[in-house]
Amino acid sequence: MKNNLFAVSLFCSLLLFVAVSCSNEETTFQPKPKGYNKIDLPKHSYDTLKGVYPYTFEYSSIAQIKPDTSKTAEPYWIDIYYPEYKANIQITYKNPKNDPKLLDEYIRDSHTLANKHNVKAYAIDELVISNPNGYAVKVFELSGDVPSQIQFHVTDSTSHFLRGAVYFRTSTKNDSLAPVINYMKEDVLHLIETLKFK
Repeated sequence: MKNNLFAVSLFCSLLLFVAVSCSNEETTFQPKPKGYNKIDLPKHSYDTLKGVYPYTFEYSSIAQIKPDTSKTAEPYWIDIYYPEYKANIQITYKNPKNDPKLLDEYIRDSHTLANKHNVKAYAIDELVISNPNGYAVKVFELSGDVPSQIQFHVTDSTSHFLRGAVYFRTSTKNDSLAPVINYMKEDVLHLIETLKFK
């Protein structure tokens, strides 16, 4: 009789343990997968660059023009700063002075700066185009977690050479920044199309 009572007690305890375990499983906290913030982007609108520069172009109305304050900055170097996205298009300018060797040096430097990202980039697409004013344009589009996703240079092949690079000053991964990168790519292409050397 004692054995039967022990067996029934054991069986009831086991049933109670299983019931409690099952109910705890349902209420156990399960973390949700990591999500990304929604990025609302405004419609594209543009302002014309004003000031005493040897070039002019249209840039995004949500951006600010700031002088380049780095130690290596030269005259006419600027940043087109997007405060909301912690990003900027860095613009540098050189005058090749009708010297083909000097122009080749600037173009080589532009390629070198784009290729420095080969370590992190899994692809670099190069696009050669011309803008409506007949200037030679090369655009580098870099894929992967690189600090600069879009770089370009524009030249009239004689006395003007302008280089640009898009930089994000944030630790956010590029896959989550993709909408902003595409937005800025459209701004870069508009800048190139409206660029005029003086």
